[in-house]
Amino acid sequence: MNGELPEAVDVLVVGGGIHGVGVAQAAAASGRSVLLVEERQLAAGTSSKSSKLIHGGLRYLESRQWSLVRESLAERAILLSIAPHLVVRRDFLLPIYSDALRGRWTMRAGLALYALLAGFQPHTGFGRVPRRRWERLDGLATAGLVEVLRYCDACTDDAALVRAVAASARELGAQVREGVALLEARRVDAGWVATLGGARHGARVRAATLVNAAGPWVESVRARASPPPPEGKVGLVAGTHVELEGRLEHGPYYFEAMDGRGVFAIPWRGRTLFGTTEREYHGDPAAVAPTPAEVDYLLREHARRFPASRGELLASWAGLRVLPAAGSMFDRKRETLYIVDDQARPRWLAIHGGKLTGWRAAAEQVLAKLAPSLPPERRQADTRTLRLPPDPLGSRLELATGGGFDE
Repeated sequence: MNGELPEAVDVLVVGGGIHGVGVAQAAAASGRSVLLVEERQLAAGTSSKSSKLIHGGLRYLESRQWSLVRESLAERAILLSIAPHLVVRRDFLLPIYSDALRGRWTMRAGLALYALLAGFQPHTGFGRVPRRRWERLDGLATAGLVEVLRYCDACTDDAALVRAVAASARELGAQVREGVALLEARRVDAGWVATLGGARHGARVRAATLVNAAGPWVESVRARASPPPPEGKVGLVAGTHVELEGRLEHGPYYFEAMDGRGVFAIPWRGRTLFGTTEREYHGDPAAVAPTPAEVDYLLREHARRFPASRGELLASWAGLRVLPAAGSMFDRKRETLYIVDDQARPRWLAIHGGKLTGWRAAAEQVLAKLAPSLPPERRQADTRTLRLPPDPLGSRLELATGGGFDE
């Protein structure tokens, strides 16, 4: 983008994914000066390659991540309020088969807890789809089907959401620059001196604080800082999605796969989005791609649940999540981790992990942690109630056509 870069800012954000633009918005809303730089374009990485869900994380109940689910459900309610054009409530269908590892009573108990953690607000309950209507469910396999449960969650266009949050940040006074990279950052008494390249090669900006929101590139950005800030004990986990021919009239659907994992079938731009997988990834984040084994796995699972569908493969893509390095991939904690250089007076903060749903709460946490190193806030907006503008590119989320399944 054209225009002069500022000489000094309170907050320099590196990374234009959902967490980066969220921090830029929160900083600007608090009255601080902020510059966000993104080496490529907004939502170029993980934030355009998610499962498109704004949800509490039903599967995280199994690993007892209850506080994460509770916070995510609260954030879901906020996003439905401030971005109804980008976040849409939908009825999710949960078919349960006789060979499932988690039977109907287990899933009913999980959905009851899910509703409890949501505070039993409107649209947080669950119900059953009557057996007489199973034949209408997009060709869903009925052999061995014992029950179909229905519960509410929400979907979004993830890249459009990022662009809208960035637009909100700009409206509040933040400067957001695409095509500008952090080349190096040098620690000084008052914060950081950052050398930026791209739109203006070699430009220098002084920043009281620096937020590393580079997602899968978080360690690459850390390596450009001197002296090196603390390192997080994290790893990269790749997840693949496939886009298949055929429009789902109901759903989204949440299935238990043959190996016990959860997979989603989601209406997406007139297609079916099906995913996701999880595997350790080592290498250049820009080079991540679906493996043939992952694509075959998803195609088999889709054919198993929608046997009458042709399910022609139209596209496949992979994204990366930054998760704690310990434990199995399924059980790794999804809470956002904040790595700082000084607990009492942080000047550097790196964001590791987190969920798309929790971007706003995470951004407010970042500002709270950096507060000792920032000037007093001059609050001009509350992100809990600030309505997001439309996506600058004009995207609107496709509405579901199904529903009305209560007995």
